[in-house]
Amino acid sequence: MKIGCPTEIKPQEFRVGMTPNAAGEAVARGHQALVQKGAGLGAGFSDDDYTAAGAQIIDTAEEIFATADMIVKVKEPQAGERKMLREGQLLFTYLHLAPDPEQTHDLLASGCTAIAYETVTDDRGGLLLLAPMSEVAGRLAPQVGAWTLQKANGGRGVLMGGVPGVGPAKVVVMGGGVVGTHAAKIAAGMGADVTVLDRSLPRLKYLDDVFGGTFKNQYSTAGATAELIRDADMVIGAVLIPGAAAPKLISRAQLGDMKPGAVLVDVAIDQGGCFETSKATTHADPIYDVDGIMHYCVANMPGAVARTSTIALGNATMPFMLALADKGWKQACADDAHLLAGLNVHAGKLTYYAVGEALGLDVMSPQLAIK
Repeated sequence: MKIGCPTEIKPQEFRVGMTPNAAGEAVARGHQALVQKGAGLGAGFSDDDYTAAGAQIIDTAEEIFATADMIVKVKEPQAGERKMLREGQLLFTYLHLAPDPEQTHDLLASGCTAIAYETVTDDRGGLLLLAPMSEVAGRLAPQVGAWTLQKANGGRGVLMGGVPGVGPAKVVVMGGGVVGTHAAKIAAGMGADVTVLDRSLPRLKYLDDVFGGTFKNQYSTAGATAELIRDADMVIGAVLIPGAAAPKLISRAQLGDMKPGAVLVDVAIDQGGCFETSKATTHADPIYDVDGIMHYCVANMPGAVARTSTIALGNATMPFMLALADKGWKQACADDAHLLAGLNVHAGKLTYYAVGEALGLDVMSPQLAIK
């Protein structure tokens, strides 16, 4: 199989879809790895690194899309890239289709087969290929939130850990999954007073058993949320419904109850965001003010630490990429129900129910698609 890896073109996206190690593994199995010139530079990988692994360096994205059987990326294909996809071509990347009808319709029109990293599962019901970036984004959230909280950036001017005689920042983490757990660990490590909200009692018990007094946890209700955000210096949105649009947990009206200069960090922005006032931003212009509340809503947070993120993502995606190349997508998905869960689009049909529900589109079962 010809596996193509184009340069990411989303603003300030420095990650790359295939590491030199992954390219080397593919070549060792008899496949061709086609990497666009300069694709890995943002993550610290030179063209020579890919050449040494046996990959071929291709000058343009157009050549990659025209030649490759499978396109491996990080972020969802942008409008110009979607025009280059073709019938029968396999796309393996993050998609986040539920809040993105334009992308969804373009992928359907292309006739390609698209497998989304964020809906591939594991034996425990987790999201195996989303988890590495969730870990990165969770650990980044308090860091970027602390920067936003500085007065010069529009925040309240509160130090996360306080100082002797002055209390720490109060941080509320909405969601106790992978993002929320990592966010809470880092925020608590910075000395903040942290409370995690979640609606799963087993998850709350797990957090209490593992982290004890490192941070607090509380069952999530509308009342508990309203009470906690009134006193919060920072709220981190970390709620995920696999493949579906994120629920809106804080309304615009509630911003008036918060402290002026408090910070909202929306890690769920890829799925539409979990605050009513959230809108996607970039690393070049990451924050904005709504009613005196600062919002940080960068849609590709892990891109800020591109080398760490690329290697972590590559470790997770490489076995699936190789299975798709070795067997073809139909056999690979037939052999692995977890990979089949990643199938979102095939030959003009939507194959993921949560996306169909979010966008009001008909859905074909993925099991039918592989037949």
